[in-house]
Amino acid sequence: MHTQLKFRLILALSVFLFTLFRDKLATSADHKPNIIFLMADDQATYSMGCYGAPEARTPNLDQLAKEGIVFDSHYDTTAICMASRANVMTGLYEYRTGCNFEHGPMMRDTWKRSYPVLLRKAGYTTAFAGKFGFEVKESPEVAGKGELPEADFDRWGGGAGQTSYATAKNKSMRKYAKEFPHATLSYGAFGRDFIQDASKSDRPFCLSISFKAPHHPVTPDPQFDDIYAGNTFTKPQNYGRQNGEHFSIQSRQGRQYERFFSWKYADKYDDVMAKYYQQIYAIDVAVGMIRDAIVDSGSAKNTVIIYTSDNGFMCGSHGYGSKVIPYEESSRVPLIMFDPRHENSGKKIRSDALTGNVDFAPTILNLAGVPVPNGLSGRSLLPLYDNPETAIHHSLPLINVWGPKEVHSLGVVTKERKYIFWSYAEGEFQPTEELYDLDSDPLELKNLAADASQTVALQEMRTVYDQHIAAWKVLAVPYNNYQKFATIFDRSVPWSQKRPFVMQKYVRVKP
Repeated sequence: MHTQLKFRLILALSVFLFTLFRDKLATSADHKPNIIFLMADDQATYSMGCYGAPEARTPNLDQLAKEGIVFDSHYDTTAICMASRANVMTGLYEYRTGCNFEHGPMMRDTWKRSYPVLLRKAGYTTAFAGKFGFEVKESPEVAGKGELPEADFDRWGGGAGQTSYATAKNKSMRKYAKEFPHATLSYGAFGRDFIQDASKSDRPFCLSISFKAPHHPVTPDPQFDDIYAGNTFTKPQNYGRQNGEHFSIQSRQGRQYERFFSWKYADKYDDVMAKYYQQIYAIDVAVGMIRDAIVDSGSAKNTVIIYTSDNGFMCGSHGYGSKVIPYEESSRVPLIMFDPRHENSGKKIRSDALTGNVDFAPTILNLAGVPVPNGLSGRSLLPLYDNPETAIHHSLPLINVWGPKEVHSLGVVTKERKYIFWSYAEGEFQPTEELYDLDSDPLELKNLAADASQTVALQEMRTVYDQHIAAWKVLAVPYNNYQKFATIFDRSVPWSQKRPFVMQKYVRVKP
């Protein structure tokens, strides 16, 4: 009897330990999470309820924010589509990807270190849908623009260039055109179908979707016409030309300045914002489709979701439209991350730690347990999910080398301040500095660069800026006209030495 009891106890203990080990294994790095990366195009922070926009209707995104962590100081280190998407995929600053409009495609060796390629190599089933944003070329010496890396994904719903809001015009998405003639919901359907199929496999999956919305041309899905019909919208406190008079003359030379009028922010603000918000509402619906599919597939407990935008939008702030320039509305964007496995989820946590779009690649690789390539510009966001009060960056660059030469600029942002240097000094222009205290002046209404009381702060930010210039000189790719900008943006170099570089012409690629 004693022997039988002993045997039963040993057997029970063995079963218990096996179950414990099995459950522990199921939540270990060997049981890798599914990862969903969702990105809007031109979405400002003040277009979501969870970012303090009471007139915005974004129930699914707001729910995601409640369940995950909201990041309040997240920046796109280049605030324009092509370069930002290259930043996201690789974890590298623009001058290290060599990729943007007017410059050129990404090189194959760089693409091989991107998160989609590395995850697939590590056993993930991968999918992409939407506006891919850039092309991949074998080497600088090879002629041509490059091509989309469709073959590097297990499932493809992507498109070249800006893609179309008409689903039928997007070749890889045509099968969804009858049910979802407008592209935004077609991407929700693509995500739904991929999740359902991929969840049947033992392999983890990574789904990346880049919505075209709310990018111009303004094309809301008509089924949502009643959502904001007749609404009026509160203008931001820094709205209008009177709130941009302290900005540099250089910043007024690009299309973002004239679009305050040509895109009707000046005289039809409510109509413009209703359509802008309507396009984002459709994204919210698509996010709901994707989240429902996660639940229906049984993968909800092991699927991490990241939501962001490739750049922000000025929407009339300071009397500007569009993006590109390094001010808050253009460069600071939404970021929500939800990891259902983490104890901090569901606590409605926010983090004001400084983060950037270069952080997504190392974060996604970390989540997947895949080694992160050495020397990336970005840092993993996972320490912030563990402790939202910690920091992963002291500063980030805000780069613009697109558009008129006058508007080319380099800024640096810390958690507390922003410094911008406008180098163009031909004719009526003079090198211009801007300094903002983001803690006391988040709307950037006062340039402190000439304020005698801010001399110490100005010098500190100049030092941070110079450190980024030094890194540019060392790390910039030797092609696509990037090395010269280390000289153009150098504060210590006189205009006479910069002028030959600035006036140098190169082939422009239409965005």
